[in-house]
Amino acid sequence: MKRYDDLSHRKAKCLLRVVDRQGNPVADAKLHLKQTRHEFLFGCGAFDLMAYANSADMAAEGADMTNAPDAAGETAGLKDRADKWLALYNYGTLPFYWGRFEPKEGDPQTKSLMRAANFLRSHNVTAKGHPLCWHTVCADWLMKYDNATILEKQLRRITRDVTAFRGKIDMWDVINEVVIMPIFDKYDNAVTRICKDLGRVGIVKETFAAARAANPDAQLLINDFNTSIAYEILIDGCLQAGVPIDTIGIQSHQHQGYWGAEKLEEVLERYEHFGLPIHFTENTLVSGSLIPPEIEDLNDFQVTEWHSTPEGEERQMRQTEEMYRILFAHPQVKAITGWDFADGAWLNAPSGVIRRDNSIKPVYEMLTRLIKGEWWTDCEIRTDANGFAKAEGFKGDYLLELPNKNGTTVGSGTLKLTAGLPETQITLDPNTP
Repeated sequence: MKRYDDLSHRKAKCLLRVVDRQGNPVADAKLHLKQTRHEFLFGCGAFDLMAYANSADMAAEGADMTNAPDAAGETAGLKDRADKWLALYNYGTLPFYWGRFEPKEGDPQTKSLMRAANFLRSHNVTAKGHPLCWHTVCADWLMKYDNATILEKQLRRITRDVTAFRGKIDMWDVINEVVIMPIFDKYDNAVTRICKDLGRVGIVKETFAAARAANPDAQLLINDFNTSIAYEILIDGCLQAGVPIDTIGIQSHQHQGYWGAEKLEEVLERYEHFGLPIHFTENTLVSGSLIPPEIEDLNDFQVTEWHSTPEGEERQMRQTEEMYRILFAHPQVKAITGWDFADGAWLNAPSGVIRRDNSIKPVYEMLTRLIKGEWWTDCEIRTDANGFAKAEGFKGDYLLELPNKNGTTVGSGTLKLTAGLPETQITLDPNTP
């Protein structure tokens, strides 16, 4: 077993010169350095936040939202659920499944997604759109067109949506589950049709080119649940063809049991050689019974009830902690996304960090201890006679506060700790009542 306690790559240090608004050094002062946000992306599916953002905005616009449902069909507790989400995460995935986003051709649900994207942005949460191209939950109305037209409309869809959300969503799962895409045979669909024509590398190249043209500054991901050598070969072929893949996305839905440290390490070792950032994009660990191993496609497991148990919640907590420690310790992993925030979302599984009634589970408490405790910086630093002080902590955003003798903050400034930060001057603005 490898060691996961070396987190030096997750930290940064710099020399600060602290001055007041007149440029005078704040000398021989004790200052409070408070982290406000991680650079690392600790994320979750933001479907529940989407429901709340739309409820709040539509209510402000005068709509009656008395019976507005959340992602699991519930009508109560949207704000409580959103507050718990925002207290833990800084990164959220928003749904752009084409068949649901544009169920009728020419009538995309842009306004609803824009409300959610604006809500995340207003809370300093990074948003990612998922996905721009996928053979599942595809738009049925595409099936009436020939393949050349389907491809044209797919690329236009990417251009339209990436352009519309530029500045609000600058990270995208461009294409999803390409390894199986051309051989997918559960039902006919438009994207599998064009993938058969173009080939795997061909369709990745076309979709990435459209996304890059629409937003040259966007972070573009390829994403897959298949972690075998087939995915490695696909990524290698795409890179050789000049596809501008920024990040490798790895799904880790574990409804049939925890991968374990050995598999996690093996997967990381095989994908780190590309030298690209790695995101664990869709992580699931259940707190109830497991899906039987003979089920090949998780979507085939259909149940009306799937209960969380005390023993399952303890198991979920332990396994999630080990997984997060392994991933956070790996230098190329830049994001971890839990897929379901609350139990009962995808597959009706007890896969959330809170229960259906919004009560928190042990896994939520554990993640809070890690993300906002063990991996969080909150300390005092002291300036010298010239106003210089050394700052060190986990990479991210900080608030620097100057208290008076009574402990009241009388001045503050902001700071971003990141790798390679040179000597930095911080100007403290006086706090006013």
